[in-house]
Amino acid sequence: MTPAAVVDQLEVRALSFPTPAPESDGTLTWDHTGVVTVEVRSGSVIGLGWSYTAPAAAEIIRSVLAPEVVGEQPTSPARSWERMHRACRNLGTRGVVMAAISAVDIALWDLRSKLLGMPLADLWGTHREVVPVYGSGGFTSLTTEQLDEQVEGWLSAGCSAMKLKIGEDWGHNVTRDLDRTARVLARVHGDAQVMVDANGGYSRREAMRVGQDLDLLGVSWFEEPVSSDDGDGLRQLRDALNCEVAAGEYIAEISDARAMCDVVDCVQLDVTRCGGYTGWRRCAAYAHAARVPVSAHCAPALHLPLGLADPALRNIEWFSDHVALEEQMIEGAPVVRGGRMAAASPEASGHGYRLKDVSRFVVDGVLDTVSWSS
Repeated sequence: MTPAAVVDQLEVRALSFPTPAPESDGTLTWDHTGVVTVEVRSGSVIGLGWSYTAPAAAEIIRSVLAPEVVGEQPTSPARSWERMHRACRNLGTRGVVMAAISAVDIALWDLRSKLLGMPLADLWGTHREVVPVYGSGGFTSLTTEQLDEQVEGWLSAGCSAMKLKIGEDWGHNVTRDLDRTARVLARVHGDAQVMVDANGGYSRREAMRVGQDLDLLGVSWFEEPVSSDDGDGLRQLRDALNCEVAAGEYIAEISDARAMCDVVDCVQLDVTRCGGYTGWRRCAAYAHAARVPVSAHCAPALHLPLGLADPALRNIEWFSDHVALEEQMIEGAPVVRGGRMAAASPEASGHGYRLKDVSRFVVDGVLDTVSWSS
């Protein structure tokens, strides 16, 4: 990298990937997955980042974040992160705003490591070559046959843990929740841990009753039994149940991570929601210092470099929707064998991914380019 290198162009796209059919968890139904991609260019070198978020993030990137990045040297993504964070003070720095910051930050880290000609994990210090994953999906909208097929797919991939959705209809179908969980437990025959995710669908009282039943069944992980905003409820459940209580996918700032570490057994961090690689590493460092385990939430391709460089990361969520989407969106998507994820091209510089032709997924022509001229 030369001292004169600058980010001379930023390109942002809003994309929408349809799901095969409408899908549901305990509290939401969807038929597509939104993605905002960012490409930052310095000369002929391009860094790629993305977030799973709404098209509104593209406008935030174009109008608020790009002026803080374009024309600046790409030597310190952390410094650029601080500039972007300050620029968003009056907008708030959570939700869609932090998703926008995350996408740009990821692209800047990819660019920096490409300019140095080294894999991103090596830039941080690679500690391992593969990272454990757990199978994730098991939507409440799946038929029994579809759920069975998904479980068999995870077992065939060597997953030693897998997660399904419960809390159907805001916790109003507990009998089906428990029946589906028991079916998965019987199907894995002890060859994998079974985890559940209620997406905050239960009240405290209902979550306690369900959690006690899950303990009897042998479930190992109860994710968001109540809303992740209900810290007292999470703490009560953590202290009362045998299964691990997990939450944290909506963490945006270190202060959020600090609060979550006090109330759960395992903190989940999502690189597309907590400030990209810069924010994720800061939050993970706090959790490690507090001796609370960290698990990566969704976005498996983006979390892989973090997992390779952070031996304390427990696992990465191999989320079915994002796995299918990443195969359509990027070249170099990671591979899973024996329940572990590895880079498809370990020697590739940056995070190793390149954007495919995604023109058919662009939302209403949302494709913006911001350029710099000296």
